[in-house]
Amino acid sequence: MITIEIPGRKTLYLENLVLDFNGTLAVDGNLIDGVKERLQKFSNKLNIHVVTADTFGTVTNQLKGIECQVKILKKQQQDRQKKIYLKQLGKKRCAAIGNGYNDWQMLKHAALSIATIQAEGASPQSLKHASIVCNSVSHALDLLLNPNRLVATLRR
Repeated sequence: MITIEIPGRKTLYLENLVLDFNGTLAVDGNLIDGVKERLQKFSNKLNIHVVTADTFGTVTNQLKGIECQVKILKKQQQDRQKKIYLKQLGKKRCAAIGNGYNDWQMLKHAALSIATIQAEGASPQSLKHASIVCNSVSHALDLLLNPNRLVATLRR
């Protein structure tokens, strides 16, 4: 668990990190450099969940060696499926990172949500519902590895 006290806001008690794969952790189905090492640092702090459409069919291979749960979504209503998955984990205990339109509900309902803008861009709907927007998944993950960065951005 990661506990983050944010002045003027509720304290976050995060147990789960829910991530999109393509566009967030990967580009064209290939894991972005530095992601694997960062995710491995969470292994004793957060439960990692990758919830994806797996557009390129590479998620299982690309995440080998990373302790995480992988949920491959059905083709229809992926935004809703991600929201349901998050709620089943307990949304108040979840941080979520995503970029696409199918991530917006997950970002809206997570206790902490981070949208990334990378090679695939980002959906305006996801940006609207994010607590923070980062220009790379590395920066997004680093916020969780260095919680004082989150405090500096989110305090009132």
